[in-house]
Amino acid sequence: MKLLTVNCHAWQEHNQLAKIKTLAKAIKENSYDVIALQEVSQSMGAEIIEGAVKKDNYVLVLLDELMALGVRDYHYVWGFAHIGFEIYEEGLAILTKHKIENEHSFFITQSDHTENWKTRKIVGVTISYNEEPISFYSCHLGWWNDDEEPYKNQVDTLYSFVQKNERFFLMGDFNNDASSKGEGYDYLLGKGLFDTYQLAEDKDKGITVKGKIAGWDQNKRDLRIDYIFTNTLVDVKRSNVIFNGENRPVISDHFGVEVEVEF
Repeated sequence: MKLLTVNCHAWQEHNQLAKIKTLAKAIKENSYDVIALQEVSQSMGAEIIEGAVKKDNYVLVLLDELMALGVRDYHYVWGFAHIGFEIYEEGLAILTKHKIENEHSFFITQSDHTENWKTRKIVGVTISYNEEPISFYSCHLGWWNDDEEPYKNQVDTLYSFVQKNERFFLMGDFNNDASSKGEGYDYLLGKGLFDTYQLAEDKDKGITVKGKIAGWDQNKRDLRIDYIFTNTLVDVKRSNVIFNGENRPVISDHFGVEVEVEF
C-alpha cells in the first residue's frame, strides 16, 4: 500500500496551477492508495458545486488535472476547518482509490468556530483493504506552546475519536518537530503510535520544512513536522520526502511524505 501526505498551502503558491499539475503527475505515476492533504482551500465567494464544496476547491482542481491525465479512480472527502487568509475556506481532504466505507469528521480544538484560525478539524475515511477495515485521517494540528488551544488537548481529543479497535493511520502536518524532545512528537508517540519513518527499511533525512514558513516565522532550522503515524507495527518498505526539489519539484512551503507499507 502506498500512502502520501502533503500540506498544500493551497492558493498561496506562485504558479499554483503548475504545481497542482506536478502533484497530479506524481499521483498518476505512483498510484497512491490513500492521499491526505492539508490546507485544502476554496474561495469563500466561489460557486457551490456539491454540498459545501465550491468550484475552486483545490481538491476539485486536482481531480480535474488527474482526469486530464486519464486518472478517474479517486474518491475524496473534504472538510472545512476555518477561514484562512481572510478570503478562503481552509480544510482538509483525503483521496483514495478504494471504496469509502465510512467518512469521519470532527473538531479537536476547544473552538469549533470557523472564523477562528486556530480551530482544527480532522477528516478521515475507512476503507477495506485485503478484507480488513483500515481508517486514515488527514491531520493539521496546532503548536506545542499555544496556551489558547493546548496541543495536548488536541492530541487527546484526536485520539479519543479514532477507531482504536482497528488499524489506523494519522497523516499530515503535526506542527511539532521530531527533534524537540519532550514536546508534541514525543507526546504523540506516548499514545502508543508508531512513526512509519522510524519503521522504514529505506528512508532519507525526513526533512519536510526548510527555514521560515507560515506558522514558523522565526524558524532557521530544518524540521520534520509532517508524519504518517500508525497504531500497529507494520512492515514499512520505504519512507521518502517528496516535492522537495530533489524528489520532484517543490509544490508547497511543506514537502510531502510518501511511504510504502505491507500488511
